[in-house]
Amino acid sequence: MIDPRDMEHCVAAIRHGSRSFHAASKLLPRSLRDPALALYAFCRLADDAVDLQPNKSEAVLRLQERLDLAYAGRPQNAPADRAFAAIIADFEMPRALPEALLEGLAWDAMGRRYSTLSDLRAYSARVASAVGAMMCVLMRVRDGDALARACDLGVAMQLTNIARDVGEDAREGRLYLPLEWFDEAGLEPEDFLAAPHPSTQMAGMLHRLLREADDLYLRSESGVAALPRACRPGIFAARHVYAGIGHQVRRAGYDSVTRRAMTNTRQKLGWLSLAMLRAGATYVMPRSAMIYARPLPECTFLVEAAAESAPQRGDWSDTLYATMAQLKARDASRGFVLIDGDAGDRYRA
Repeated sequence: MIDPRDMEHCVAAIRHGSRSFHAASKLLPRSLRDPALALYAFCRLADDAVDLQPNKSEAVLRLQERLDLAYAGRPQNAPADRAFAAIIADFEMPRALPEALLEGLAWDAMGRRYSTLSDLRAYSARVASAVGAMMCVLMRVRDGDALARACDLGVAMQLTNIARDVGEDAREGRLYLPLEWFDEAGLEPEDFLAAPHPSTQMAGMLHRLLREADDLYLRSESGVAALPRACRPGIFAARHVYAGIGHQVRRAGYDSVTRRAMTNTRQKLGWLSLAMLRAGATYVMPRSAMIYARPLPECTFLVEAAAESAPQRGDWSDTLYATMAQLKARDASRGFVLIDGDAGDRYRA
């Protein structure tokens, strides 16, 4: 059970760091809202721990240590870590899910770029769909079809975030749009990063990205009816609030280089009301056949890890080990020295 004092810290972190999710969480039942906010707080703070640190590789390696400690029942002495350890114990959270998130953060630390839309989906699966699958676990939903639709929603939300943050990311030297799209548009990625500016070619890429997100938002909706009734309004709210961000990008003429799409309180209240209506409709409408659609290939590993019949692993996957090895090798080539520590490997410049 999450300590109330740790819970207060997690709520404050989400209130200031993820206003869209904080708004959507108001429609979740209390039994889910607290663990969901604690989960998002841990994931958000983990993302910030990497994003805001100059030595991103070391930050990722420290996150690996923190997850090890949490799964060992000895979390780091921090509210978000203690709350996450409680979630692991209370909900039997499959280790592969936060492990996938950690791998996505490691990709960020390596400055990885994505050649194709499939590659970008694979990244989105790790940093967003993994969280969606963990939300299903919190709802005690381990059905494969419902998990697949939760993963669709996660990818859609991440693609929306990427569309909103193109300019901000470029100014930090980050690029997430598929490189093959740049080739097709006749743009050089390095030229764009050197001098980010809106263009008809960039607008075309953002239109394409948001269209992909919209398709996935529609696919995800059929999964909401498979969730507990009390949870449906909150998930519909998250779907509409994030899709609303994409709408704001469109209203700005697909210029997310010189401006950042924002939503206001009135809009959020409207989407929350719509979420209530749509959740009510699921009580009487027949289940959509879309729920049986195959999961995205890039998300299949998450569905399999979270499904009811999935075997529980107690150690890190070979994939994550390989990613961490690449991270260590890269830092070693840059002059970092490995130090052995009790909780794992660390680096010092």
